[in-house]
Amino acid sequence: MTTPTWGEPSGPLTTAEFRAAAQAIMANIEQVIEGKSATVRLALAVLIAEGHLLIEDVPGVGKTKLAKALARSIDCSVRRIQFTPDLLPSDVTGVSVYNQETRDFEFKPGAVFANLVVGDEINRASPKTQSALLECMEERQVTVDGTTYELQAPFMVVATQNPIEMEGTYPLPEAQRDRFTARIAMGYPDPRAELAMLAGQNDHDPLNDLRAVTDAATVRRLIETARAVHAADAVQQYAIALVTATREAPEIRLGASPRCTLQLIRTAKAVAALEGRDYVLPDDLQALAVPVLAHRIIPTADAQLNRRTTDAIVSEIVHRLPLPHARNPYDTRDGRASYESRGR
Repeated sequence: MTTPTWGEPSGPLTTAEFRAAAQAIMANIEQVIEGKSATVRLALAVLIAEGHLLIEDVPGVGKTKLAKALARSIDCSVRRIQFTPDLLPSDVTGVSVYNQETRDFEFKPGAVFANLVVGDEINRASPKTQSALLECMEERQVTVDGTTYELQAPFMVVATQNPIEMEGTYPLPEAQRDRFTARIAMGYPDPRAELAMLAGQNDHDPLNDLRAVTDAATVRRLIETARAVHAADAVQQYAIALVTATREAPEIRLGASPRCTLQLIRTAKAVAALEGRDYVLPDDLQALAVPVLAHRIIPTADAQLNRRTTDAIVSEIVHRLPLPHARNPYDTRDGRASYESRGR
């Protein structure tokens, strides 16, 4: 299948080009993932927001398949890492090897040197190996033996973990979880989607037939377009209020970080672009609050004893916090064409 091209070689995409590229990626993934349009859309939004995705759910619901489908939909470099207790940090980042012919050390890149890195069962690796991802996820670079190597853009880590089976696993530390832009759960499919899965995957895996529908250059242009989405002062203040509320809530021992505020706005911009807008609404922040905030906070011991989940706590904060009341529309720019009219 020929990979389509969208518009000019560089620069932001027009409305039609952005919509065509995004819909092509989502439609391609949904050939494999049945009945999970909202989950697929959020995964794509995280990619466009230059973030990383943590997929956490019970076994057999398609966590790894979603990660693989997203990777195969983009014609770029993809590496998969199966995290195990014996995995070493050098397996992830790379290692310097002595070359007897040149009598010098040469760097052998690890699995992290790819546009999209799929980390399967990330909590089965030791904390030492998990920490190998900290620098590359935040700074898009890897430092080995005092030398820094830049990673290619786009760069995204899609990690999966099983929250139920805890034997032989190492819980992700706060610093690691904070680097994941969003955490999503696949959930069980509804009966209709499960029936379609039986019909389509009974004797054949559609993942084997999946072909790329876009390339890394187009993804970079999607990212550039989303960056230009406008977030009004009232919307930014609302995002800060949401994050601040997690730091002040009596049920939370550790609230969300400033990095969370930045990633919340970035993901909201990507969602707004997917909706055909070039400005962010408070509704975008409300819809993203649980997937972006909940995995970063730590509840108190009393909240845990009362079986209060972080998702429920963040949902209550969203419902309790008043929406911003701006006199002007949330698209507060002057003399600029709207997203809908651009390119027409």
